[in-house]
Amino acid sequence: MAQSYSARSRAIEPFHVMALLARANELQASGRDVIHLEIGEPDFTTAAPIVEAGQAALAAGHTRYTAARGLPALREAIAGFYHQRYALDIDPQRILITPGGSGALLLASSLLVDPGKHWLLADPGYPCNRHFLRLVEGGAQLVPVGPEVNYQLTADLVERYWDNDTVGALVASPANPTGTVLDRSELAGLSAATRAHGGHLVVDEIYHGLTYGLDAASVLEVDDHAFVLNSFSKYFGMTGWRLGWLVAPPEAVGDLEKLAQNLYISAPSMAQHAALACFEPQTLAILEERRAEFALRRDLLLPALRELGFGIAVEPQGAFYLYADISAFGGDAFAFCQHFLETEHVAFTPGLDFGRHLAGHHVRFAYTQSLPRLQEAVERIARGLRSWQG
Repeated sequence: MAQSYSARSRAIEPFHVMALLARANELQASGRDVIHLEIGEPDFTTAAPIVEAGQAALAAGHTRYTAARGLPALREAIAGFYHQRYALDIDPQRILITPGGSGALLLASSLLVDPGKHWLLADPGYPCNRHFLRLVEGGAQLVPVGPEVNYQLTADLVERYWDNDTVGALVASPANPTGTVLDRSELAGLSAATRAHGGHLVVDEIYHGLTYGLDAASVLEVDDHAFVLNSFSKYFGMTGWRLGWLVAPPEAVGDLEKLAQNLYISAPSMAQHAALACFEPQTLAILEERRAEFALRRDLLLPALRELGFGIAVEPQGAFYLYADISAFGGDAFAFCQHFLETEHVAFTPGLDFGRHLAGHHVRFAYTQSLPRLQEAVERIARGLRSWQG
């Protein structure tokens, strides 16, 4: 008997890259050497001090629920991190610990979006953002952006696309898939534009810490009423621990806590105890070494791909991605990715996963492999281009 499932489940699109990943895993299982540049997960394992803190928490029996807002000690540590890194005094009461950055997005979208309302989002952008909005019966107004605006929403674009159903804007800095960063003046302009319409500004700062040649500004430096999504997954390298946080205006905390109690009770307690070690000097030293390594990887892969003919108009300043235009090679992005996976065993992501604007002409490379592996990938891609065009 055919099942009748919800319209929302049908409307949420799968990741196109997952089909490529499944094929990559098949090739790998058959003995092929696959270079993975498709998944946005650092190749580094979680830093040893964090792992040791997690093991100690388990040994001490810290396996029970925490309060819905999270461990007070962790919220205080995050507040201390904001003071150290941004010279901001954030009340720990405004911080909610969540199951990954996704948990923070779920809380924010549940709080701020009624059915039929929408946020403005840059296209290209991280696909789960629009999917979470659909989950709460809202929507995303995708705004086409390109290198002329650094692939970011601007105050002018907010003005141009805002309509009667718009209730806010979500931006990411650094952004996935483009790695671009919003500076303090751009964040201030976005804040002013959204507040002029009585809307909310939500900023994904999940890749903060992973910037090269500059430090990303937090929106909280210019707008104390913005909502900030963050995560322990990227800079702190705790992807599988599933831990993030949300900074909210004081007046929103009570409703967010109520949502957290009902949606997930609390974030994983063992992960929260482990994360306390993230802010220790020895851990931060390890993380800064890794940031320097990512910078070296970008500086290898970026010029190499440009030399091969990939169009990368804007040098990424953060995250660990290169968003490349493949128009010079013809064809569509998914077929292009399939070709390189099958012939050269290099996996990367088609632009279709990141929106609609020129998506079929773009691919994303994640420089989450070692320098020798990236150099090998470049050599394979050069060879694969000859067979693609031949």
